[in-house]
Amino acid sequence: MNSPQRDITLRFLAEPQDVNFGGKVHGGAVMKWIDLAAYACAAGWSGRYCVTAYAGGIRFVAPIHVGSLVEVEAKVIYTGKSSMHIALEVNACDPKSLNRRLTTHCIVIMVAVDQNGQSEQVPQWVPETDADKVQHASAIKLMDMRKQIGEEMQIFVE
Repeated sequence: MNSPQRDITLRFLAEPQDVNFGGKVHGGAVMKWIDLAAYACAAGWSGRYCVTAYAGGIRFVAPIHVGSLVEVEAKVIYTGKSSMHIALEVNACDPKSLNRRLTTHCIVIMVAVDQNGQSEQVPQWVPETDADKVQHASAIKLMDMRKQIGEEMQIFVE
């Protein structure tokens, strides 16, 4: 069996149908691209069908223009029993210049599931490099923060 694929980059051109009323690519299109890359990354790591369990911390840093070459980079930074925490970074550039700039970044949690929608175990990822260890520790810290936010958000749920 091949070793799991930890990261993936999707590349495409931003099209006119992706534009908002302000003339830039709208956030919904960017979020769709992020979800697609997170799925491809999680499926490549787990070898299973995966569903989105959480998307958070989405930061829109800079706009994306129509005609831009967009790259969505996704990388596993933490694994639980059936979940995979995926760090995503969206970069864009004019395809003629290839001068990439960060436009968006976030974390998405994907869960591997079977044909009945029940969670399935995924291969564990163990950080090896110093950069991996920093990202892994950050993922754990973010889990704790999400738990606190979830508890605070309960007042909005009926």
